[in-house]
Amino acid sequence: MNNNIAADVVKAFYEEYQPLECALEYGGDAFKLLIMAILSAQCTDRQVNAVSAELFRRFPDARSIAESEPGELEKYIYSTGFYNTKAKSIRSCCRTLIDEFGGSVPFEMSDLLKLGGVGRKVANLIRGDIFGLGGIVADTHMIRISNRLGLVNSKNPYIVEKTLSPLIPLELQSGFCHRTVVFGREICRAKKPKCGECFLKARGICGGI
Repeated sequence: MNNNIAADVVKAFYEEYQPLECALEYGGDAFKLLIMAILSAQCTDRQVNAVSAELFRRFPDARSIAESEPGELEKYIYSTGFYNTKAKSIRSCCRTLIDEFGGSVPFEMSDLLKLGGVGRKVANLIRGDIFGLGGIVADTHMIRISNRLGLVNSKNPYIVEKTLSPLIPLELQSGFCHRTVVFGREICRAKKPKCGECFLKARGICGGI
């Protein structure tokens, strides 16, 4: 049953949202997406995009961050919130990139998880958007919407990822995740969802909440 629902949702998303890319404006650069994804924790994509141009002019690669003066990185990312914690994670991430991966962003899940500030959500984003390897990004939108649709019965990100992964074709997973974010922001919102405007409800896929 869930296979049929998932297939219907994927079809509807790809018909309604075409084409659609990551909201983080990283310009196809793996390093930029990695750092921006770390910064996006508890922060809007819009704000991360706003600070990124100046940030990457000063810090174009892992070495420039790893060798920066204490407190300098923090000034560039202050407005993203939790800047001290994020700066610590990013410095750790960059040192590992240099020490273990020659400054390049790896593609294996196990390697990505060695990087400071990187969990499975960020790792799947990198693997999908940069390397075309797919991956379910179990963010707040994915967790909320998959539960509302009855595809998952858990708010645990790992369970959501592992439950949805076999239901969504690998080659469509990244696009599906980006479409889910837009759907969650525009229609299936956490508070006051617009069920009357929902194309999934109109197609009989969702009965509303």
